[in-house]
Amino acid sequence: MRCERRPWMVYNVAMRNIYFLTMWFLAASLSAAELSFNRDIRPILSDTCFFCHGPDAAHREADLRLDVEADAKDYAIVPGDPEASDFIARILSDDPEMLMPPPDSGKKLSAEQIELLHQWVAQGAPYEPYWAYANPQPSPPPPASDPGWLLDPLDQFVLAKLDEQQLQPSPPADLPTLIRRVTFDLTGLPPSPDQLREVLSDPAPDAYSRYVDRLLASPAYGERMAAYWLDLVRFADTVGYHGDQDHNISPYRDYVLDAFNQNLPFDQFTREQLAGDLLPEATTDQLIASGYNRLLQTTHEGGLQPKEYLAIYAADRVRNVSAVWMGATVGCAQCHDHKYDPYSAADFYALSAFFADVDEAAHFTKGTNALPTNRPPEMEVLTRWQRRRLQDLQTRIDELQQRAELDAVLQSELDSLQAESKRIHDSSRRTMITKAIEPREVRLLPRGNWLDESGPVMQPAVPQFLPQIESDRRANRLDLAEWLVDVDQGVGGLTSRVMVNRLWYLCFGRGISSSLADFGGQGEPPTHGELLDALAIDFADSGWDIKHLLRRMVLSQTYRQSSLADEAALQRDPYNRWFARQSRYRLPAEMVRDNALAVSGLLVNRVGGPSVKPYQPDGYYRHLNFPTRQYRPDRGAKQWRRGVYVHWQRQFLHPMLKALDAPSREECTAQRPRSNTPLEALVLLNDPSMVEAAMALAQRVLPAGEPAAESDQAAIDAAFVLATSRPADAVERQALTELLQAERAHYEANPDQATAMFASTLFEQTDQPLRLAAWTSVMRAILNMHETVTRN
Repeated sequence: MRCERRPWMVYNVAMRNIYFLTMWFLAASLSAAELSFNRDIRPILSDTCFFCHGPDAAHREADLRLDVEADAKDYAIVPGDPEASDFIARILSDDPEMLMPPPDSGKKLSAEQIELLHQWVAQGAPYEPYWAYANPQPSPPPPASDPGWLLDPLDQFVLAKLDEQQLQPSPPADLPTLIRRVTFDLTGLPPSPDQLREVLSDPAPDAYSRYVDRLLASPAYGERMAAYWLDLVRFADTVGYHGDQDHNISPYRDYVLDAFNQNLPFDQFTREQLAGDLLPEATTDQLIASGYNRLLQTTHEGGLQPKEYLAIYAADRVRNVSAVWMGATVGCAQCHDHKYDPYSAADFYALSAFFADVDEAAHFTKGTNALPTNRPPEMEVLTRWQRRRLQDLQTRIDELQQRAELDAVLQSELDSLQAESKRIHDSSRRTMITKAIEPREVRLLPRGNWLDESGPVMQPAVPQFLPQIESDRRANRLDLAEWLVDVDQGVGGLTSRVMVNRLWYLCFGRGISSSLADFGGQGEPPTHGELLDALAIDFADSGWDIKHLLRRMVLSQTYRQSSLADEAALQRDPYNRWFARQSRYRLPAEMVRDNALAVSGLLVNRVGGPSVKPYQPDGYYRHLNFPTRQYRPDRGAKQWRRGVYVHWQRQFLHPMLKALDAPSREECTAQRPRSNTPLEALVLLNDPSMVEAAMALAQRVLPAGEPAAESDQAAIDAAFVLATSRPADAVERQALTELLQAERAHYEANPDQATAMFASTLFEQTDQPLRLAAWTSVMRAILNMHETVTRN
């Protein structure tokens, strides 16, 4: 029975009648198909209504909740009868005091949104459990309109949606484009000419799938995947706050890329990072993994208030854990109940209590302005391969030492082995780890005020509306990790859905839900919800096998489509929400640099190790204090390591990375922006790393001896293939030839400029500076082309 109408429910009858007449005409142009609450209605309500009529009890207006079905239908909605529903009347009122949403809210409903709400009420105002909080449900793949198009069941889901939207899938990409695409997606590097030639010349029907397997087995795969994960967990080489001093954490990065290369199951990957120190007989790798809990920004600034920063650290962890594993914005509940999602302030502080045992207060007094600073607890570690090598060395050393006598050859071998063992031991690195202590008291802080200790003491617990952790003791971080990946007793299905959506994004340029870090009410519902659920179930059932899931995606027909689209397709689906084509976009910052180094032949393929420092402008660190410092770029092979190893200075991110949209990693970044600015072109032309890559590319393709017209064309073609995986066409070849001629004339008239170009570079001793300078200009143009830095 409906409750008595309240005064605020009065509405203007005349306005209502005008509305229904208008909507009668509008409805004729809108689909009368059955609406989905999650897809069609909830986003409207979340955007315009839930702020005042949602989960936040402290700020709820008129004691009305529109996010709860029973409440809404008791007070504002008459199912099946829009004319009698005060919910509809209030959105039509011409009285500013009665109109919803209120004019001063800055929100306004469009005519199409009003008609959707009207149709929804007319259809009975059915609610649905929120999609992101319900376990993934299996659905059979829908019938296919073109069975011959399908290569994987996921293609059926995509094709069915394309049929609904009256869209046609794009034709397959040509094989060189597909090879280039999948190589970038799985390794972050371009295919070499040899790799491309090998696949193109292989007539076997499974040539492409075998190539995918080789990419997944490549060490470069782990480096590519690690770069994305490090964005999620806000990995950086510096503390962030105050002096932004270096801290010891690079072995954690190596753990991450090793984990991806070894295909460590994602559930175990989760346990080791959140609670590696709590695992029975924790290994060195698991202790290194526990450094995840130490990745946040920290400070030892004089005069700091420890309680304030412990509260800041706790909030940071809740934000990151909820974003990375839950796709949730629980951090919004730090000061009050969440405005849009059912997370309460109590949930926020109960989650933070899981981390109350992390030993992290010592740096308040032991931190120094040295580089790196002190962040105990830390431990000395070696890389995985160094530890294996030491074991082998020690085995042989023991064998030799057990002999009664050693001849000169064996003594020499023993001395050599012992010297190598010492070199390896001396190369150990320190890294921050997690060490459990007696948990600190955690209180609910009213309005997030760390000075207000009037709130209740909180015990570790997960959000109340989700499945609970059952334990007869105080829950700990390992319990939280298990809960996150337990598909039966926890929210493993939800976690799987979050991760699958991000893996899809890495393969298709956008997620099935475009909101990679917010599966809450302010996020976008998935366009292909049944597909997302099917893949989430498969991911968990596979043993949380990331390589398995990526392999499925890149072998699908959906993935193999061309990224080209005609004007009609772009008009109908400008953001490619329905995946009628592949995506094309500029490579991420590190890949742009890696691509140039790989194309030029400079790239050093050595896995792991300390962070490296590429060239950057002099004086860029001039405002860094405590201590003041001068940036000293690495020399030799370190200069050409992959971008995943670049030193990440939070306050002064490397200018090239910053210009190309890399994040400072102060917070979780699930999706980087993709800008297109003149500054990016200037960086690609003038950054010293790019200039050296252009020089090296010129030397790589130039024939010996004096240039001739034929060899010029051959060098241009060779460079073009290296940079774009295809030969230049006639127009491109002509443009580059004209550029070459102009540059030759310029440097012949200005030979000093050619000499100056090679000062302080690895090409300082070139015996043909004029020739190389002219060709370097051509290679700079090739490396700056849109196609060179674009994933198609």
